[in-house]
Amino acid sequence: MKLVIFGLTISSSWGNGHATIWRGLCRALSRRGARIVFFEHDVPYYSAHRDLSELPGGQLELYSTWEGVRSRAQRQLADADVAIVSSYCPDGVAASELVLASRALRIFYDLDTPVTLEHLERGEPLSYIGARGLADFDLVLSYTGGAALNELQRRLGARRVCALYGSVDPALHSPCAPVDDFRADLSYTATYAADRQQALATLFLTPARRSRGRRFLIAGAQYPADFPWTENIFFVRHVPPGAHAALYCSSRLTLNLTRAAMRRMGYCPSGRLFEAAACGTPVISDGWDGLDHFFTPGSEILLAESSEDVLGALALSDETLAAIGSRARARALEEHSAECRARDFEAAIAAANQHSSAEVMQAAAEAARG
Repeated sequence: MKLVIFGLTISSSWGNGHATIWRGLCRALSRRGARIVFFEHDVPYYSAHRDLSELPGGQLELYSTWEGVRSRAQRQLADADVAIVSSYCPDGVAASELVLASRALRIFYDLDTPVTLEHLERGEPLSYIGARGLADFDLVLSYTGGAALNELQRRLGARRVCALYGSVDPALHSPCAPVDDFRADLSYTATYAADRQQALATLFLTPARRSRGRRFLIAGAQYPADFPWTENIFFVRHVPPGAHAALYCSSRLTLNLTRAAMRRMGYCPSGRLFEAAACGTPVISDGWDGLDHFFTPGSEILLAESSEDVLGALALSDETLAAIGSRARARALEEHSAECRARDFEAAIAAANQHSSAEVMQAAAEAARG
């Protein structure tokens, strides 16, 4: 099976969650025999922080302009079995036109569904979806499940929709020795986002101020100069994917916070949830609809609404926290690995192909009757 993908980035994990998702999925699909070509607009922001230059088992096509790569993309599509355009692809509309004119199974993968729907709610234009919405794609995959799937059909005309959640690659995320620079009683790993700041203040900054004897760590990009640091909060600007396991395994507990749009929509697990769980690190998270679909609260994950909830979790014994982390790791490996998602992807493709074949047969029968 040959896949041609037009995405935001797979070459740089700096300040985005797309790269890690694509890397795990592409590696798993490649191990299962897929041949992958990934087209990425080579922009300065990502090229300056590139941490992947070759796609294992596949081909990375970096390009400067769409006009300069269009004919090359068209040639790759000529014998493709599956063609995918993802959300926030810088040339999403132009790439979609090329994909929709191909003979491949045509897929749109929205890795930012709550953000997409929020833009529509506000009447704001989408740079990566054309005027006809998603009506012409054979299949629409969504990083978010639940009610979001119905909204993609209702608002953007998607004909066939299914969830394809994030995942974790156990080859990169597993228990390892802690690293002194990453040691923390509570860690938080995420790019700065204003709509997470209130929750971060409640569930991280306040517990840090009230626990001067404990060490707290934030890792991520784009934190503003006026961020309210305290002396027991340590900062790492960027942790590449290869070091994520070391960070998690150096944390007694790690915090997961969800963007406002994703929390409202529900059924939108962050990749951090799966990564930390696969490392056996206990996670404490804000709550949202559908979280129990991925991990069992109180047994495999801890939930927090207040600073006191976080302080209570920090007061748990090492043995109790280790047991939570161990159960989460078992669940992540069984249900949320990149290999699991690759199988989900193949099943979705098979169902879409079968559906498309049935439509062709029906159209042929109707033509014959006419």
